[in-house]
Amino acid sequence: MKKISKILWGIVLIAVGVIFALNAFGITDIEIFFDGWWTLFIIVPCLIGIFSEREKLGNIIGLTIGVFLLLCCQNVLGFDMIWKLAIPAIIVIIGIKLIFGSIFGDKATKIIATSRQNGDNIKSGCATFSGQDLNFAGEQFNGAELTAVFGGVKCDIRNAIIDKDCAITATSIFGGIDILVPDNVNIKINSNSIFGGVSDKYHRPTIQGAITVYINATCVFGGVEIK
Repeated sequence: MKKISKILWGIVLIAVGVIFALNAFGITDIEIFFDGWWTLFIIVPCLIGIFSEREKLGNIIGLTIGVFLLLCCQNVLGFDMIWKLAIPAIIVIIGIKLIFGSIFGDKATKIIATSRQNGDNIKSGCATFSGQDLNFAGEQFNGAELTAVFGGVKCDIRNAIIDKDCAITATSIFGGIDILVPDNVNIKINSNSIFGGVSDKYHRPTIQGAITVYINATCVFGGVEIK
């Protein structure tokens, strides 16, 4: 993802440099500093983020705000219309994100429900205005439900016994959750985040035939980090 981001930024900078050069030689007369040019500092990073980052909701909201501000500067819309249009648009975007996240990203929840029906022990961790450090070294791990509300949870399954596909649901509200995973498993992540996100530092190539750990992360002004 970082490589894609660098490539896109490189293309943007090259394009800007070429425009300045062509204008300097009188070949073109492209106006760089048009009304509302400063909104590009919102629009461009958010647009690049949509293509290069895993969590896209924040970038989509930022792009929406940037476009509305540009239209206002161009006198297409009045600034009083931002509150009338931008906020409803953001609410709709969040709603669509939650709906599609629930429909297509419920694999982890289903696996945990099935594990419970089979009598498997599902671990749990909850930190509210506090911290919790969970280490499952040497223990059978079938899945976990983690919650951090104005607190932090660290879940270490690197040395746990994992002999089948399992799942972790992680809910972070104004908090943080760290999940440390072993090297010999595949990780599948689904994220439903509002002004928060998932940082995947694990990010290793898929291992054919390996066990998969499904992680369903919900972040509201919080974050989940996978290491």
